[in-house]
Amino acid sequence: MVGDDFTRAENPVALFAAWMREAEASEPEDPNAMALATADADGLPDVRMVLLKGFDANGFVFYTNVDSAKGVELAANPKAALVLHWKSLRRQIRARGPVERVSDEEADAYFASRRRESRLGAIASRQSRPLADRQTLMDEVAVLDERFGEGPVPRPSNWTGFRIVPTAIEFWQNGEFRLHDRVRFVRDGEGWRGQRLYP
Repeated sequence: MVGDDFTRAENPVALFAAWMREAEASEPEDPNAMALATADADGLPDVRMVLLKGFDANGFVFYTNVDSAKGVELAANPKAALVLHWKSLRRQIRARGPVERVSDEEADAYFASRRRESRLGAIASRQSRPLADRQTLMDEVAVLDERFGEGPVPRPSNWTGFRIVPTAIEFWQNGEFRLHDRVRFVRDGEGWRGQRLYP
């Protein structure tokens, strides 16, 4: 980044990391919350909030049940877009691109890092399927808790991570009188090409 003008940055991954650090210091809750957009086989879009669980030069990672609505949509149309919005900073970041599954090793490591209750919940939940009442879900979690006892809670085969491999990343910062600052980076071979945009 050149001075305070983020639109002159050359590396969007480094810029993303810097903005994320600032968001972690200023956002009161879930600075990694992002809107994730997918589309079904017919092209009808769908969007929901999920948590960004990792990012690097390879892309942005989130986790889910592959039998969920988003998992089914990604199987039919493996492309997605995301938005992170930080009200405290008056900033947002958008990215989009093809989606790939993370490795089993990466998914296992993240699953093992979750609280035990979250691991049990991931196994019990038939995500996006109809549920009669909350007690049914809680009863299923209790059964699993008893089954696994003090032992490890293994990652179910239908729960994994997805990585959005961005072809474009856009940074936006609020400006007075709606004269916002925007820069979009587009993949250019092994690197990135940045372009400042009108607000």
